[in-house]
Amino acid sequence: MPALTSLCRALSEAREHTDDLFRLVRPDSLYERPIPERHRIVFYLGHLEAFDWNLIARYALDKRSFHPEFDRLFAFGIDPPPGRLPADVPADWPSIAEVERYNQRTRDEIDELVGEVPEQLLHVALEHRLMHAETFTYILHNLDYGRKLAPIIHPMAEAQGQCDTQFIAVPEGEATLGLDPEAGFGWDNEFRSHRVRVPAFSIGKNKVTNGEYLELVRQGARAPFFWVERAGRWQYRGMFNEYPLPLDCPVYATHVEAAAYARWRGMRLPTEAEFHRAASLAGEPDAATANFGFHQWDPVPVSRAPGPPSQLTGNGWEWTSTVFAPFPGFEPFPFYQNYSEPFFDGQHYVLKGASPRTAACFARPSFRNWFRPEYPYIYSTFRLVKS
Repeated sequence: MPALTSLCRALSEAREHTDDLFRLVRPDSLYERPIPERHRIVFYLGHLEAFDWNLIARYALDKRSFHPEFDRLFAFGIDPPPGRLPADVPADWPSIAEVERYNQRTRDEIDELVGEVPEQLLHVALEHRLMHAETFTYILHNLDYGRKLAPIIHPMAEAQGQCDTQFIAVPEGEATLGLDPEAGFGWDNEFRSHRVRVPAFSIGKNKVTNGEYLELVRQGARAPFFWVERAGRWQYRGMFNEYPLPLDCPVYATHVEAAAYARWRGMRLPTEAEFHRAASLAGEPDAATANFGFHQWDPVPVSRAPGPPSQLTGNGWEWTSTVFAPFPGFEPFPFYQNYSEPFFDGQHYVLKGASPRTAACFARPSFRNWFRPEYPYIYSTFRLVKS
């Protein structure tokens, strides 16, 4: 029962957090589509409650639906292949008032049923919501500044210039990937725990910074998505305002850009197993100094957290060279079969670590993130490896 009480409290706090995110959108902008490859904002307003209803009330407890149309409409997000953008218009969606009534009734009924729900499914509902707290932040980041209501935030520190480019030697050894079932909750792609032999290598002490990547841009490479040039000066497009490009903060880049930079430097990106080996040297991360767990909206200097290596968890997800694929013995969740399996398609790469807007629960070593290699909207960083 204490575990159930703790989960219910955590779910309530997660609801408050996602509610606060939606309050940052001006009411007249809830039908906008800030990211062309994703749904309109209104979808996400209904999706979180529809997911909880479909999982808890419909799947777990076989309760009769009170709004089957919304249960289906808000059930699934989209990840279209390049060139296949959604074509819906605002009029295709219900009114905000209708969605809010659906959301409130869903919460009321689930709260009445929560004592009957298996703990595993409460974990799923909680972490699914917290995942969307981050993915919705990507959408919010791309909403025009005039369409969102900025909270009071502390200004970023001035850039301090270039950072330490030292490399850390990691000896040959075994990396433990994945999670044992008895170790606690995990998503289907985290199972099962297994060991991989990793040859010796060296890894960058820090993530690659904006200042370092700027050298490649000056040689003709395309600027990263979050940069914009104004009157000959590079600016960073932060969540709520633009400011001078912070040279000592990590560069947010696509996998394609990260791999190209690594080749330009005569190096490469780490494998998932190499990341685990390096992370074993770094110790337990602190959310505030490493920059995850909703402490900041934007990145901080790479030298802010202790190491070495520094910020393997926090300040931006880190690309690996590993294609997202199942671990040996993978079994999809019966209640969420499309969580991982559709993305074992050879077109998504594993990311490890965490970003400023990643919930602390995902800082566990076994958690795996994944995206397409050219998807530009995420808070994804990288560091270099030498064999």
